[in-house]
Amino acid sequence: MDFGIRGDRKPQGPRKLRGERAEYFRLVQQGYSNIEASRLVGVHERTGREWRNGRTDPQRYRAPAHIERVPVAVSSRYLSETERIQIADRLREKATVRAIAAELGRSPSTVSREIRRNRTVDPRGQWHYRPHAAQARADARRPRPKPGKIGQNTTLRDFIQDGLDRKWSPEQICESLRRSFPDQPEMHVVHETIYQALYVQGRGELRRELARALRSGRARRRPRRQAVCRQPRFAHPMVMISERPAEAEDRSVPGHWEGDLIIGKDSGSAIGTLVERATRYLMLVHLPDGRSAEHMRDALVRTVRTLPTHLTRSLTWDQGSEMAAHHAFSLATHVPVYFCDPASPWQRGSNENTNGLLRQYFPKGTDLSVHTHEHLAGVAAELNGRPRKTLGWETPAERLHKLLAA
Repeated sequence: MDFGIRGDRKPQGPRKLRGERAEYFRLVQQGYSNIEASRLVGVHERTGREWRNGRTDPQRYRAPAHIERVPVAVSSRYLSETERIQIADRLREKATVRAIAAELGRSPSTVSREIRRNRTVDPRGQWHYRPHAAQARADARRPRPKPGKIGQNTTLRDFIQDGLDRKWSPEQICESLRRSFPDQPEMHVVHETIYQALYVQGRGELRRELARALRSGRARRRPRRQAVCRQPRFAHPMVMISERPAEAEDRSVPGHWEGDLIIGKDSGSAIGTLVERATRYLMLVHLPDGRSAEHMRDALVRTVRTLPTHLTRSLTWDQGSEMAAHHAFSLATHVPVYFCDPASPWQRGSNENTNGLLRQYFPKGTDLSVHTHEHLAGVAAELNGRPRKTLGWETPAERLHKLLAA
């Protein structure tokens, strides 16, 4: 506390203790009791009580009573004053943070953060949670916009301006600040703070022309494209998995396949995998010349043409660039291609599970280009001859043979 108690106050009269009175109300708002606040500012507790409540003797000067704070309606996402009172009551009862959070229907981290940020620490270093003082602190932090850190610190602003004049990047300036002022947190900022000071109009923290000193040369931030404005991934539009026939979803009709790649060392080689959804039958696609869109298209066309027509109803793939020629593949084989949603591997669950089994034969970090077409056919035959619990312990080859015979 920077406030100092004056030694001689008698000649000044009852109206001269303006500094003590202001400090008293500041302490009361922080949650101190009348006795504690009066003792800290050096006045009698009756004087503090009269400052807070007004004088009761009509013959004496009546100081205006302390104006109570009017609660402001806020969103339910924030803690209310009632909830803060309950937190204070339960803390006095030695309840745990998790128990308090469960009673309030809040996250334990919300209650823990509230106690840590808004508690009152006395001069002895002991802390107390006072709900009304906590509410006042929360209300004081809520108004926006807030003054920027750079605009409030002239030394910091001059250092950043000097760095920008020397063609330093904001990240270099931030690291230099930490090295030059290791023990002064008020001189530490992140590079986004500098970008905000340059690009956000109306803040006036840094000179506008300093933005041209950035390596990009832009005086304003380039907005990122939103998902709805994203450019099409392929030349021909993708047909999403939501439009796939229902018969493929419930695996009632064979002929719907899931495809993907397993990648070799340093992404330099790959093997294509095709898994039939109803029978879990596996076919491996040999890619000796790489996994470009053209090579993938030709290899898939050769593989699919070895199957009967009634077993080529659809193909489901992720949005990998190797399927950029999906339209040409569909024209050549009359097999529609459906694409999964981004970051949704469970939409090709059978294929993902089979790829995991294949890693027993093709470990990660190995060169997959050394495997011949005959070796891939042997691995596929071995997996197709393995009993599967999901098929009632039949093998994929047996299940497919029954379908072909029928």
